[in-house]
Amino acid sequence: MSESETPQSQAGNGVIPFPAPAKPATVTFDRRELSELLNLYGRMVAAGEWRDYAIDFLKDQAQFSVYRRSSEVPLYRIVKDPALAKRQGAYSVVAATGLVLKRGAELSRVLRVLDKKLSVVG
Repeated sequence: MSESETPQSQAGNGVIPFPAPAKPATVTFDRRELSELLNLYGRMVAAGEWRDYAIDFLKDQAQFSVYRRSSEVPLYRIVKDPALAKRQGAYSVVAATGLVLKRGAELSRVLRVLDKKLSVVG
């Protein structure tokens, strides 16, 4: 390329294309989502229901798994799958058996299936 030529003249139409924004490598929970998940986790630990958790950030989904004991399979998995956001909702709660308990677009509504109200037994 000589000094008199510009990159625009080489492009032909004067438009230099910008690369498309890169898709994130993994799906993650944002700060608000983690706050909701950990608030529920704290209440369930205080109630003696849950004792451990794990967070997995995968290529196509993020998972928050809760355990009664750390050596067992997770009791519940809260899954964020952005590919399902326009169809069934990005969030779902999956039981240990694989049964989807609740699915939806709002995390707080989906988590209500796990938030049992405490009652006094007489």
